[in-house]
Amino acid sequence: MLGWLKEKRRQRVLASTHIDPQLWRQALDALPLLDGMDADELGRLRDLAVLFLHEKALEPVGGFELTDAMRLRIGCLAALPILNLGLDWYRNWYAVVVYPTGFRARRQHIDDADVVHDYEEELVGEAWERGPVLLSWEEVEASQELDGFNVTIHELAHKLDMLTGHPNGLPPLHRDMRVEAWSAAFSSAYDDLVRQVEAGEDTAIDPYAAEDPAEFFAVLSEAFFEQPWLVNEVYPDVYDQLRAFYRQDPARRLRG
Repeated sequence: MLGWLKEKRRQRVLASTHIDPQLWRQALDALPLLDGMDADELGRLRDLAVLFLHEKALEPVGGFELTDAMRLRIGCLAALPILNLGLDWYRNWYAVVVYPTGFRARRQHIDDADVVHDYEEELVGEAWERGPVLLSWEEVEASQELDGFNVTIHELAHKLDMLTGHPNGLPPLHRDMRVEAWSAAFSSAYDDLVRQVEAGEDTAIDPYAAEDPAEFFAVLSEAFFEQPWLVNEVYPDVYDQLRAFYRQDPARRLRG
């Protein structure tokens, strides 16, 4: 019953929301990772973007102002990972906090001697386990190049990972997927990247992915949508698992 009511409300939102065609075209032109989508995919992307912007509060900070074009771009980027999953995969959180540029976060580290160290860290994005997603607009705006970096997708991948609890690189898999196959593909690729980083070698994948399995999943997710052919070449088994999870094949789509 609750699911039926939610769907009725969403249909009313879609029926009552108008996006200026020029604004929509500008959003698509600014996001080359959407190239190759057919009319049906673009229609579903638009609906998901509208619903995302309706159900999540976009909260600019520090006097920063978000235009309709900015909001729509964030909505489109947020809609892409769940294009074939649905908005309920972003359940249980309600806000996106947008900073004009990078921001500082206070951190605490306890060393082996149980000494507490307080420090600040420069960030461009963050996903809170029981809270909002934080984004730097400067980094969102930089998502006009297929360079493998996309802070919005990265942080939302963390949110998908958190659906099973503390992020560990294993989001809830579909019934036709096997945890054993996922773990084998990701563990092998992660170990390979860690080895390269520790050896001081150049890596095809952003070395930040070697931080831990959760970051590996998030970095590989943004690369999956931005440079899918590279992921498929370097870690084909990981690409296959991401294709099965996101139910998309961006390498085929972007290659045309």
